Amino acid sequence: MQVSSVNNVKIYNLSHGKSLPEWLSDRKKRALQKRDVDVQRRIELIQDFEMPTVCTSIKVSRDGQYILAAGTYKPRIRCYDTYQLSLKFERCLDSDVVTFDILSDDYSKLVFLHIDRYVEFHSQHGFYYKTRIPKFGRDFSYHNPSCDLYFVGASSEIYRLNLEQGRFLNSLQTDATEINVCDINPVHHLLAAGTVEGKVECWDPRTRARVATLDCALSSVTEATEVEGLPAVSALRFNGSLGMAVGTTTGQVLQYDLRSSRPLLVKDHYYGLPIHSLHFHEQLDLVMSADSKIIKMWHRDTGKAFSSIEPPTNINDVCVYPGSGMLFTANEDPKMNTFYIPALGPAPRWCSFLDNLTEELEENPESTVYDDYKFVTRKDLENLGLTHLIGSPLLRAYMHGFFMDIRLYHKVKTMTNPFAYEEYRKEKIRQKIEESRVQRVQLKKLPKVNKELAMKLMEEVQNEDALSAARKKKAKGTTSILRDDRFKVMFENPDYQVDERSEDFRLLNPIVSKVGQKRRQELQRLAEQDSPQKDDEEGEEAEGRGSSEEEESSDDDKSWVEEVREQRRLLRAEEKARRFKDTRQEDRNTSLQSSNPPRSSHTGPAQGRGQPRFYQIKDGEEFRSFGDVARKQKMQKASLEQRVKLEERAGMLHLADAAIGSKQLTFTLKKTEKQRNQQQAERDHHEERRKIRRAAGHLHTRGRGRGRGGGRGRGRGRGRF
Repeated sequence: MQVSSVNNVKIYNLSHGKSLPEWLSDRKKRALQKRDVDVQRRIELIQDFEMPTVCTSIKVSRDGQYILAAGTYKPRIRCYDTYQLSLKFERCLDSDVVTFDILSDDYSKLVFLHIDRYVEFHSQHGFYYKTRIPKFGRDFSYHNPSCDLYFVGASSEIYRLNLEQGRFLNSLQTDATEINVCDINPVHHLLAAGTVEGKVECWDPRTRARVATLDCALSSVTEATEVEGLPAVSALRFNGSLGMAVGTTTGQVLQYDLRSSRPLLVKDHYYGLPIHSLHFHEQLDLVMSADSKIIKMWHRDTGKAFSSIEPPTNINDVCVYPGSGMLFTANEDPKMNTFYIPALGPAPRWCSFLDNLTEELEENPESTVYDDYKFVTRKDLENLGLTHLIGSPLLRAYMHGFFMDIRLYHKVKTMTNPFAYEEYRKEKIRQKIEESRVQRVQLKKLPKVNKELAMKLMEEVQNEDALSAARKKKAKGTTSILRDDRFKVMFENPDYQVDERSEDFRLLNPIVSKVGQKRRQELQRLAEQDSPQKDDEEGEEAEGRGSSEEEESSDDDKSWVEEVREQRRLLRAEEKARRFKDTRQEDRNTSLQSSNPPRSSHTGPAQGRGQPRFYQIKDGEEFRSFGDVARKQKMQKASLEQRVKLEERAGMLHLADAAIGSKQLTFTLKKTEKQRNQQQAERDHHEERRKIRRAAGHLHTRGRGRGRGGGRGRGRGRGRF
């Protein structure tokens, strides 16, 4: 049994529990039930409450004693007796059942609508009669006063079969192309049919005339509804004499009062799946609507959610046991689920012991593994050397592997790896040693990048830890950069290495160092304050603390200002020395070029060996030296970064200008792999076309009339090569 709570409403899944493998024999199943405690504790409310493959529909007789379910494969009907809590009978059918109905209070009169257009009648002893309708049927309803069966399906007609006369009567002609569902009101016997066009047509069986038409497709679309296509009616259910609920194929439930054409409430499942089951709970005034994924229970007047059930497999049909909190579901699974909700009502009389059990049940974890069997794949069998057992009774094929006895698996595992225990023991010893090493003094493991910064941050963390230990409470400080994953790249990527020789670092380092020193002094002072001292000593220290702090702060301000000034002076001196050195080097290079001009074989007598070179100064330019011309030519071909460096060396870019925009960003446009492949393909194509290109100069054309050799020209108005 599984217990779940949705919206504070407990739901008990009585079909949940540890299942036994189907390939076990009955004798082994009984032996396993005696040994296994989990199997003994499971609740099997009704014995063999399942189908071979899939259950399509399920219903309860009006007297509440019998539960009938239709399923496949092979197509069959099963009847369960609730007084005996077991299967009463099973009947196999010729084809799958679309839907069925119970005409009597017990199971003695049954009607089945088959997928191949046949309508089959069963009595208490078994098969009674079979007939056929003209079109494929989808649903039918029984009108008790006239003994008429109304069939709807892939046709615009509603077929009438009178069971008293045993013949078909005149059909009801509708305006729809196809009809999905139908229902008859139990109070005034109004017949309602839901069409593919999203309309509900209401007919009076007494006059066989249409009394009203309700358009539900337009009303189901609201502002928050997302629909694709025209919503069709997929479910229909009357509630009393004036209430009606309509379900659409797009997942909406519309609640109507028959005196109004507008819905009182529109409830959306938000799954976009067709609604196939609708039920009303009179005691709590609830509506139960179900699609293939979920069963929702909500208040009829407000639409507020009460609870919901979401089975692990798709739902085909839902049946509520009358006057109780129990409901059954037909699923795309062999097992038919049984849910018990105490908030909806008490347990049925035939299982009243559930009320006592549910008071003591608690949530238990789901067990889906067979404890007595081990699932192994073919690769596991190759590692164990058991491939020769494939096909023997020791291995049971299941899905993509095999089930084998757990005792055999452990025995073979021990034989193939006799040192497994030794390896396990060594691993446990290693874990114990690692745990003991944590208590020792840990060495500082510095990163590869920014080691000095990491050491500084470690010292700050240690000081904060010491302060918190002195205060004997946790300090509410900021997280260290070393402990923050957002800054780990700063200690891994070499591009983030701090350059201590840069201008920015040398100007900011005095300020940062002084702030760090003040912080360490403050931490030390707070730690000393937390140590036990006498009251008179604290009073004497507090007297001169104000003046001393003011003097220290003023001295500190003066000290870091002087350090910054000293760094600026050193930077100017280094810049001046570097600029002087670069100027001398450029002058030396210029003198060498002027003394050794380049040789030329076409020089005249004025440009012979050893002759000086002359330069012409453009208008508006001032002559400085021969190095300026070479520098300008070099700067025209250089990038922005190289030009800035050359101007800094030449003194044309001052420190004040560099401080304003000293940060540089270099952008490199990287092409994607697709662009590079496309460019390479274009280059290869052009190269191939260039190689195979042939000149056409040696080809001549012939004009109109005779040729050069006296021959008569054959072309008219066009030349021939």
